[in-house]
Amino acid sequence: MSVYRELIKNFEKIRKIMREFYVYGFRNREEYRGKSARSYDDERRRLESWLGNHMRFVHTPEGKNVFISIDSRTEPCNPLYQAWKAKSFTDGDITLHFILFDILHNPSVMLSLKEILTAVDSYLSATGSAMVFDESTVRKKLKEYTELGLIVGEKSGKKRMYRRADAFPDELPPDVLHYFSEAAPCGVIGSFLLDGRPPMDGCFGFKHHYITSAMDSEVLADLFSAMQEKRIVTVSNLSRRADEPKRMRIIPLRVLISVQSGRQHLMAYHPENNMIKAFRVDYLSDVRPEEVSPRFDELRAELDWMQTRMWGVTVRGRTGIPARTEHVEFTVRVKPGEEHIIQRLEREKRVGYVEQLDEQTWRFTADVYDSGELRPWIRSFLCRISSLHCSNRAVENQFRNDLDAMYRMYGIGEEGT
Repeated sequence: MSVYRELIKNFEKIRKIMREFYVYGFRNREEYRGKSARSYDDERRRLESWLGNHMRFVHTPEGKNVFISIDSRTEPCNPLYQAWKAKSFTDGDITLHFILFDILHNPSVMLSLKEILTAVDSYLSATGSAMVFDESTVRKKLKEYTELGLIVGEKSGKKRMYRRADAFPDELPPDVLHYFSEAAPCGVIGSFLLDGRPPMDGCFGFKHHYITSAMDSEVLADLFSAMQEKRIVTVSNLSRRADEPKRMRIIPLRVLISVQSGRQHLMAYHPENNMIKAFRVDYLSDVRPEEVSPRFDELRAELDWMQTRMWGVTVRGRTGIPARTEHVEFTVRVKPGEEHIIQRLEREKRVGYVEQLDEQTWRFTADVYDSGELRPWIRSFLCRISSLHCSNRAVENQFRNDLDAMYRMYGIGEEGT
């Protein structure tokens, strides 16, 4: 397969392409929302250059559909990280990068901009290179690396001196890096650190390997920076009910990641509604930090309190006004030798408490904003549940209706069964 060489500076464009082909998938020329059929072909080829072994297609009455097919159970490393490595660099970028870090080869070496310029010229002359880097270019590159934390700029009298930042430990265990790269938010950082290292003898296997979050790493990094500095941000949010994203001003407070689905939600205060709300991270883009919020600590504390009543990400009511909760409780019968059921109740509950009623009966009780969020978890204890009660009768009735539908599907309760 030929390699598609065009590289991209703006990752948001890549993210949109990935979303069209991977998250939504099965797009053909007519359904694709690009500008033209040529755009469709260009972007398909771009994806093939990163994910050629994972590209598939099917023929349907509407035409040929191209999509990405990845079995996350058998992929030890997230293949979507390849998109992050399609970064545009010129020969000058790469040359200046290595010259600078060769000059500042140790944190003890401190040089002024003028001294660095002289050293750069010496390197280029010694190699016979025709490249020339003016003072403005070198200053901008030093400023960029200072903001990234790779280089430290310090005032010495009237001069600004530069040195390499203190180094990380020479070796990080590869198993630690591999686990981080596949399991942590912004794990693409670990993937970059693993590049160039010899392959591991063995790799982690993941029962649930959520790889699509790789596309949201840039957004997450910007949100984490804003939260660390307690800043307000302006962000674009693409609602499922709108064709175009809406700009809004929010205070990001915490990112919640589901261990069941891998979906990432931002809990943020929305001043327009005076509410703390959940926003899907994969719907957010173009995060712009603004001024520091004096209310950050107050709102974070309120979210902490709310989380004692949240099973998922549902929050009801306006900030400062207590919201009504829904009571849910169910009992399970545990036979001798089934102590793992009790352990599951204790380990998997997010809020609420577990109490023993007798030798074989245990009860889970909680007051939450949305009892419907517990339904999938409660269903996992079927055949052991002896009673169930929800103050929201619609949720309880839906649970019983789902159970009746399952019985009908399998013919349970019919004559002769």
